[in-house]
Amino acid sequence: MRVFVTGATGALGRHLVPGLVAAGYEVTGTTRTPGKVAQLREAGAEPVVVDGLDREAVIAAVRAAAPEVIVHQMTALAGMRSLRHPDQAFAATNELRTRGTDNLLAAAERAGTRRVIAQGYAGPGPDRRPGPLKAEADPPDLRPIRTAVQGPAAIAYVDKTVPAGAPEGIVLRYGGFYGPGASDFLLDMLRKRRVPVIGGGTGVWSFIEITDAAAATLAAVEAGAPGLYNVVDDDPAPVAEWLPYLAKLAGAKPPLRVPAWLGRLLAGEFVVAQMTTSRGSSNEKARKELGWEPRYASWREGFRAWVSG
Repeated sequence: MRVFVTGATGALGRHLVPGLVAAGYEVTGTTRTPGKVAQLREAGAEPVVVDGLDREAVIAAVRAAAPEVIVHQMTALAGMRSLRHPDQAFAATNELRTRGTDNLLAAAERAGTRRVIAQGYAGPGPDRRPGPLKAEADPPDLRPIRTAVQGPAAIAYVDKTVPAGAPEGIVLRYGGFYGPGASDFLLDMLRKRRVPVIGGGTGVWSFIEITDAAAATLAAVEAGAPGLYNVVDDDPAPVAEWLPYLAKLAGAKPPLRVPAWLGRLLAGEFVVAQMTTSRGSSNEKARKELGWEPRYASWREGFRAWVSG
């Protein structure tokens, strides 16, 4: 089976591509950077340099590869450090989630590709209020934040457009990534004591180790009905629990604790909401329908492996 992976050299793609090749798939992988072509070849993929926002180039690349499955992992998150102004920080990624998604769906239609798997989001959000874990059918119920309008809209666009726009459209809503090549900047910031616990740290976060996320994506290439799937571990946890634990593993001093009003001044309303009202997500559907289970059922053992790796 032929699989076309966009964003193939990104945090998830660099683990997904070798997994697909090892499973016997014929993989075409895209990158925007010519210097990463050798990396894709070494992983066993046929490399293509293409900008996901160039509609005609994307269509031509997909038609040439003639894949049975397209996996959409295009983002522009490398080097991002601050979420004080989320719509500015995620501007390029938001465009890839909207225009880039449209381009891939158009290419899939032209190439006769039935299954399209896209990257969604089940990480910490500005939920309106604390509550039970979110399932795929639950409404977003996000808190309106003036600096974070386009990001939630782009995520919702993927959720709606991919299942409707392909015969077998699947959105994998990943929790917060960590592990080899993912979120290493967080460890650096913790060691510098630049990540405080804000407002009591009552927000519940769902994580997923990056190789577990790749394994779930590999499972979705052949399994699962069209629709949405939360790809998270089994152990959603409040910030006040996981952040000091990670700091200790990283050899850092315990995180500072600041009230919500000071957090708004230091980090902005979006981060305060992530740390105080995020609800976390359930992985029950993904485990049942994709036949997948995370190797790291909890961030506790996953963080230990990450930091000591």
